[in-house]
Amino acid sequence: MANMTITTAAAFIPEIWSDEVVATYKANLVAANLVRNLNHAGKKGDTINIPTPGRNAASAKVKDATVTYVTDTATNTPVVIDKHFEWSTQIEDIAELQALTSMRKFYTDDAGYALAKQVDSQIITDLDGASALTGGNAVITGVTDWDASILVGLEALNDNDVPLEGRSLIVTPSCMTALMTEERFTEQQFIGDGNAIKTGKIGQIYGVDVYMSTQVGTGNTEKAFLFQRDAHVLATQQAVRTQTQYKQEYLADLFTADTVYGTKVIRPSSIQELTS
Repeated sequence: MANMTITTAAAFIPEIWSDEVVATYKANLVAANLVRNLNHAGKKGDTINIPTPGRNAASAKVKDATVTYVTDTATNTPVVIDKHFEWSTQIEDIAELQALTSMRKFYTDDAGYALAKQVDSQIITDLDGASALTGGNAVITGVTDWDASILVGLEALNDNDVPLEGRSLIVTPSCMTALMTEERFTEQQFIGDGNAIKTGKIGQIYGVDVYMSTQVGTGNTEKAFLFQRDAHVLATQQAVRTQTQYKQEYLADLFTADTVYGTKVIRPSSIQELTS
């Protein structure tokens, strides 16, 4: 009777690895969970055109006169899906046989983390460049009082009629340290109940959820992005996918995880950048 080998059992490997990679990917996303997500999975094309209508004012009704007609020529904002990133490794049979079972756990975690880091990094890069776009706001520089500067940023969003719902603040590790010295951040009434139920959430200030991410900056950089969800779009054409192929010429399993997506700043006026 023939024995089950790694070759004949190869079909069972992708499911296990896939579940672990996707779980790690989702667990490490911070910025991607705070922007507008468009699911383009299974659809063709490399560009999504988002209708962008203008804002119009109300008119006073004049007695015995017709109503005032509002005319608006909406534009399209294209989101180009042009980013394809992968993480791959090849494990020889002897390594599979002799290694601890924790080896698979480590590499699936690494694959999920690497892809999540790439997506978050791209979104942060987009937020960082928003001030240079038409309608973008100037960066609030030389921040020494984070409490006061956050209020300035919030006022700027309010002046731009940015919705109160869906606002977030992403900070660097160093900025998080600076915020911990602010009474408004540590007082119970401002931080909320303290339950960080969302990935990376460290508290709340002035009704805005605060998140920490190393993608914003590391070391002694004190930097933060205050923005509303609809300011940025993440369009995913292919969610994290894992594939395993047995390579007989190498007597090894080739494992690959990849994703296809595109990003775009839609409303730069809904983004405020603060830096020390």
